[in-house]
Amino acid sequence: MADPLVETAIANWEPRFVANGVDGADFARITAAIARWDDWCGAWGAAADAYAELATSSRAAGHARSAGEFDARAAHHYHFGRFLFVHDRDQERAAHQRAVAALTRALPELAPPGRRELVAFEGGHLVALVRTPAGPGPHPVVILIPGLDSTKEEFGEVERAFLDRGLATASLDGPGQGEAEGEWPIRPDWAPVGEAVLAHLATQPDLDVSRVGVWGVSLGGYYAARLAAADLGLRAVVALSGPYDFAASYDDLNPLTQRAFAVRARAASSAAARQRASDLTMAGHAERITVPLLVIQGQQDRLFSWHEGERLVAEARGEATLWAFPEGNHGCANVVTRHRGPAADWLADRLGRPANAGGDQ
Repeated sequence: MADPLVETAIANWEPRFVANGVDGADFARITAAIARWDDWCGAWGAAADAYAELATSSRAAGHARSAGEFDARAAHHYHFGRFLFVHDRDQERAAHQRAVAALTRALPELAPPGRRELVAFEGGHLVALVRTPAGPGPHPVVILIPGLDSTKEEFGEVERAFLDRGLATASLDGPGQGEAEGEWPIRPDWAPVGEAVLAHLATQPDLDVSRVGVWGVSLGGYYAARLAAADLGLRAVVALSGPYDFAASYDDLNPLTQRAFAVRARAASSAAARQRASDLTMAGHAERITVPLLVIQGQQDRLFSWHEGERLVAEARGEATLWAFPEGNHGCANVVTRHRGPAADWLADRLGRPANAGGDQ
């Protein structure tokens, strides 16, 4: 009998994996060999190891570009092996560490290259990966925020959409995410996070912090909306498939997502997790949004109803636009070609696209 958790993963996640850099043939080959959920992380890790070995051999041969591409692909595979694998924390943490290491190796070899930035925050630090487009700076910059089960290691293809349009990117692990998961739990108020990140970006001479946008996906879409509601001087915000009220959807979430939320919110029981979920709401905050806001929702989203986005747009007080895709799933990953580039254009128009950037003028 097939493991229902594996069946759920395969049925729901292929569009997301492929949209974010996993080769479709890799997805089919790896998942076809997984019979039990307990084998998920190991199977993806083995495939990642193979790409990491190709990176090593390419680097030894002097082929830095290929080495970076192979290590970036390895990072994707490690990440997608561990992203909801919270029932085995040892495996999950080891896979995450390998994902971080692989992408760190790749950063200087990517086109354009990237760098790690340590952002001082509440006695510790958050990590952001910064990449800047070709041409003279300082560049307008977009802060990219992952969701409950994603991290900055997932964002290579998202970064490309902005970089190709002349915008720098800062892919962030915030509280409860990736490299920051061990120090801070999930939190509803992201204004302090935004303040810390903006203060750090202001120290980078190739970035223009007078022109900052935010893009967030899933629970990161909620965080993006909370930043839009704060007085941070942002130019524009995109919220992709985020909840308005996380608690309203919590009981209907699949067990893998519920378990991951409980772990990353540091909730000791199901009741405590539901209480933490109730803290994640835009009620009392949405009406404070005056910066331009673009909300993207899929009408076939099984996690958060598209009406959550409709409500957010209705309550925002500034320019607020809803793109609702009738066939779109969670994250609209199955229609990514219809919104990722246009959303990057929407942000570029509001941040001030450099004259030498690609895309529409």
